[in-house]
Amino acid sequence: MEFPVCVGVLALQGSYREHMTCLRKTGVQTVVEIKKPNQLEGIDGLIIPGGESTTMALVAHRWGLIDALREFAASGKPIWGTCAGLIFLAEDGEGMKAGGQELLGGLHVTVQRNFFGSQIDSFEATLTASAALGSDDDQPPRFRALFIRAPAIISAKPSVEVLAEWVIPEEERAKAGRDKVIVAVREGRLMATAFHPELTDDYRWHKFFAKMCMEEATRADPTKAFDADTIPFTENVHSVDLPVFSQTHFCALDKK
Repeated sequence: MEFPVCVGVLALQGSYREHMTCLRKTGVQTVVEIKKPNQLEGIDGLIIPGGESTTMALVAHRWGLIDALREFAASGKPIWGTCAGLIFLAEDGEGMKAGGQELLGGLHVTVQRNFFGSQIDSFEATLTASAALGSDDDQPPRFRALFIRAPAIISAKPSVEVLAEWVIPEEERAKAGRDKVIVAVREGRLMATAFHPELTDDYRWHKFFAKMCMEEATRADPTKAFDADTIPFTENVHSVDLPVFSQTHFCALDKK
């Protein structure tokens, strides 16, 4: 069964093609690139992908997208930000570049840019997610998370639902000043992840977002009603055009 919705992916810079492929594999009926304000019309949800957050903000401003994106967010339609997209959605940020950058806001969290270090500190980890993500058994869902020059959420208001956390290794806690950070959240129709689900062949995060889009579309138009629980987990099947990785491993390099 498909998700009969149209999901847009902000296609200014970053891993937007990977997101589009994952959405198609998940069964989303229509997936479109978003580069102009008028392309936001008629979509049921939007993904803001990973990339370089300052560059994306500058391009979005130059192309007249900032106000249109804010209007889209105010409409109540679902938005999912990954990595740089998380920074875009945050109400507040630390470690931003001098002069600041445009933020859409709406997600009541404080995000720390580049919390996990620079590009060479990229790594992957197996984490536990909220039961809302879904699993094939009765155990808490586990998933593979790829962190690439990633931000982290260092505080969140009570209205924010925490979907996943990363426990900081004991030897790094004193420097970080905390035991753990939040890496996935949902607040209303906004969702954000510090990691890159689009670079793996686990499509549960994309299915989770597609269900959010479907639920909102159904509320707005009851003729789209469906039973999300009848949609099975998408099998991890590769094709020649699937730009995701199942065996690649990232590791942090010692800086000397």
